[in-house]
Amino acid sequence: MEIDELELQGLVPQSRWSRRGFVMTSLATGFALSVQPIAAQTVITTDTNGLTAGEVKVPAKDGEIPAYRAMPDKGGPFPTVLVVQEIFGVHEHIKDLCRRLAKSGYFAIAPELYARQRDPSKMSDGQQIMREIVAKVPDAQVNSDLDAAVAFAKSSGKADTAKLAITGFCWGGRAVWLYAAHNPNLKAAVSW
Repeated sequence: MEIDELELQGLVPQSRWSRRGFVMTSLATGFALSVQPIAAQTVITTDTNGLTAGEVKVPAKDGEIPAYRAMPDKGGPFPTVLVVQEIFGVHEHIKDLCRRLAKSGYFAIAPELYARQRDPSKMSDGQQIMREIVAKVPDAQVNSDLDAAVAFAKSSGKADTAKLAITGFCWGGRAVWLYAAHNPNLKAAVSW
């Protein structure tokens, strides 16, 4: 018999937590902890030794958007990974993920998908970012900018966009699924 069944039969005292309550509380707590600021001593920083890495300008439909790009400094063309930010933009963690992917032999690019709206790095309140930036970013713009990042990668001669993947975090996880529906040429899509 399960503990919940025994509790109902009065065979064991009612626990303070049901399994469902425990699981839901654990999930909520885990999420809350995961979105807290990271202590400096816990941040992973991947060096650029053996890489070509840095800021680039990606031609887009209505101008240019900034992006962070990393790839091995020798060889290629490399399988391509689009790295999609979460609500705080292309910050150091996203850039580091690009460098880690590059160390593994990929051409990784993270376009600034809020470039037309506002820079979220100047804001610290998540609700304000959601209201004033994220809510104003149209899905069509996101897909178009990701297409532009793929075209930029392909035009570099260093990216094999026939081997194209995408990964994204939180808001970027949603963008991953939208882009997977938009681009039938993707080989892999991973949402975090």
